[in-house]
Amino acid sequence: MRRAYYSDSIAGFLAATTDTMIGRLARASEFPVEQSQRLAWERQIEVLRPVVEKYEGAIYFEYSIPRMGERIDVVLLIGSAIFVLEFKVGGTEFTSYGLDQVCDYALDLKNFHETSRDRYVAPILVATRATPCDTLDVVATPQNDKLLFPMKCTPATLNSAIDAVLKFAEGEDIVAETWEAGRYHPTPTIIEAALALYRTHDVTDIVRNDAGAKNLHRTTQAISEIIGSAKEHGNKAICFVTGVPGAGKTLIGLNIATKHLDAESDLYSVFLSGNGPLVKVLQEALARDKVKRERAANRRITKKVALSDVKAFVQNVHHYRDEYLRDPTAPVDHVALFDEAQRAWNLEQTANFMRRKRNRPDFDQSEPEFLISCIDRHPDWGVIVCLVGGGQEINTGEAGIGEWIEALNRSFPEWHIHISERLTDSEYGAGVFLDKIQGREHVYYHEDLHLSVSMRSFRAEHVSQLVKQILDMDSAGARETFRQLGGKYPIVITRDLMAAKKWLKQQARGTERYGIVVSSSAERLRPHAIHVKAPMDPVHWFLNGKEDVRSSYYLEDVATEFSIQGLELDWACVTWDGDFRYKPDGWSHHSFVGQKWEQVRKPERQKYLKNAYRVLLTRARQGMVIVVPPGDTEDPTRLLEIYNPTYEYLKGIGFPEI
Repeated sequence: MRRAYYSDSIAGFLAATTDTMIGRLARASEFPVEQSQRLAWERQIEVLRPVVEKYEGAIYFEYSIPRMGERIDVVLLIGSAIFVLEFKVGGTEFTSYGLDQVCDYALDLKNFHETSRDRYVAPILVATRATPCDTLDVVATPQNDKLLFPMKCTPATLNSAIDAVLKFAEGEDIVAETWEAGRYHPTPTIIEAALALYRTHDVTDIVRNDAGAKNLHRTTQAISEIIGSAKEHGNKAICFVTGVPGAGKTLIGLNIATKHLDAESDLYSVFLSGNGPLVKVLQEALARDKVKRERAANRRITKKVALSDVKAFVQNVHHYRDEYLRDPTAPVDHVALFDEAQRAWNLEQTANFMRRKRNRPDFDQSEPEFLISCIDRHPDWGVIVCLVGGGQEINTGEAGIGEWIEALNRSFPEWHIHISERLTDSEYGAGVFLDKIQGREHVYYHEDLHLSVSMRSFRAEHVSQLVKQILDMDSAGARETFRQLGGKYPIVITRDLMAAKKWLKQQARGTERYGIVVSSSAERLRPHAIHVKAPMDPVHWFLNGKEDVRSSYYLEDVATEFSIQGLELDWACVTWDGDFRYKPDGWSHHSFVGQKWEQVRKPERQKYLKNAYRVLLTRARQGMVIVVPPGDTEDPTRLLEIYNPTYEYLKGIGFPEI
């Protein structure tokens, strides 16, 4: 796949006429080319000709980054360095937005393009009408991965910047053909993945090519075959897909949903989630992106219309449920994908809600049973895909996966059942229920319906295992797993929240997102200006920029397990309160009631609290800082003995202190 609209050797670029180059760029563009874009390309060419004439190497215009849905203005390969250039034609200043933008592009190459990974990458922001900076410092970022801090250049200083980088960079010259042949295998956030898939990118464009992604491809293929078979033979089928945290279950669901569009673009599959914050964030991100891209193509569209379109693709499962309570006909969708299916409500919770909120006192189905019955209304065929997280139940009334099995046994004897071989594992809590369907016809176990490798962290694949060992109090195993991470995924601990905030800001580059996450039961963090009961808007927190006080970047509003489950950050600050305390004989679970902590004794609530910390500790893609407050001898709700044992336990695993 050619990733640039125009590419050539520097010698070829110098020999080509501007008209020839503009023609090639315009023909390669996927959008109609406006005069303003032509003029911008002309100015870039005009600036670059005298700058590169003394060098050998290669040049690329409009270099594609599918993960971000963007293109780099210009990439230069000169000597041992890769230069990433973002032009602001007519720009009179070097904005923080522009610097973050060019840094993001450079990070994408550094992290996800295999032949760029071990090279010096120099991001340069070129503002064509700005006042030249006094100095051109060439400084590598603190992560020691050969990414340089962004440089600010005008046309007059660009040559000096390239020379300075070439003196700084060490190593053999880059061979253009070798660099071009390097595989691009990104790991997108779920928001980036949703955007790319909704733009009809294939999943192969946006995910990496290692074992985790191969597992993802096999699972996608297995589900597609189940859907194809159900349609061909006219039967109903349900399949249960399992996976470790961050393995790509939601990505699987989004990918399947976008693959099943008919010729008139009427969806006959739908992605459903009971995770309200996730749905809101995805819908808002898709709508914003749709407006942006339609306007770039000179097609006017309102935000309201864009939201209406994307809501047919990603829906809140409770809205879907309510729609088919009112409408007794079969859904338009033959394929329904339920994200975090283990969080569907049990009979008691569903009946209680229907009685109080929907005036249905006679309702006698659990949420899984009712949702299956909706697809069962089809006279021909239908498929339900249940995406199942292990140890992810965090709220009262969540049925676990067993209720889906029970509902199938009670009411849907003809349905075919396709099961991940790992659904019997203890964290899914389905073993006793699976025993009940051993003699049932049309029950099939599939190895490919399990996603075993976390893709959330592109720096280290064993983070979910480490978190499981921490929560299972397997300190020896946790020490060994952390040692195996080898610094690829930094985890540090501290007693000082301000030090943690400083560390986050130092680690993040470009627009890498960071934020504070806490348990919803962490009610004694208020002395540290963390109030878990204060409302936060997940749309603003996850999507808005550094200039917005409501965004995660401001480190003021915090996200709990309810608002962050299914989503992720690049860097996270996990602030640990006295609700979940280390004791040598096992975790001690607490809830703050009135003026004091009370011990939680119900096993179900203990499970929810443990799972809350599992969610919090698996949100970061690149690294995290864990804060355990120091306590206060004068405050009986924050005594030292509440916090110190937890801190010492984490310190004993080997996490460095800051």
